[in-house]
Amino acid sequence: MSTEAIEVEIPGTVMFDGNQAMKGYALNKMCYSFNGAAAREAFRADEEAYMTSFGLNEQQKQAIRHRNVLELIAAGGNIYYLAKFAGIFGLSVQDVGAQQTGMTVDEFKAMLVKQGE
Repeated sequence: MSTEAIEVEIPGTVMFDGNQAMKGYALNKMCYSFNGAAAREAFRADEEAYMTSFGLNEQQKQAIRHRNVLELIAAGGNIYYLAKFAGIFGLSVQDVGAQQTGMTVDEFKAMLVKQGE
C-alpha cells in the first residue's frame, strides 16, 4: 500500500488536510472545549476573552463573530468541532448545511428529502 498523499481538488471545497489542521488547531481546540457546560458559559459571558485565551488569530475571531461556518472552515475549522460551536446557538445540522450550500434551511431540508426519494 502506498503512503503517498492523493491530492483531490473539489471546486468550492476547503479540504481539511494537515495544513488546515495546523492552521485551525486553536479554533478546533476551543470548539472542543464546548463539550463542557462551564466552557460554554465562559464563552457566552465574554466571547473576546475566551477566544483570546485559546490564541485564535484575527481570521478565526472574525469568523466566530460572524457565526459563519464557511468562514470558520476557511480559517481551519473542522466541521466536527464546529458543530460544538453551532450547538451553543441552537443551530442544527440542517442550519449548518444550509449555510454551507447557500440555501435557506427550508430549501436545504427539501433537498435532503428529495435526495432520499
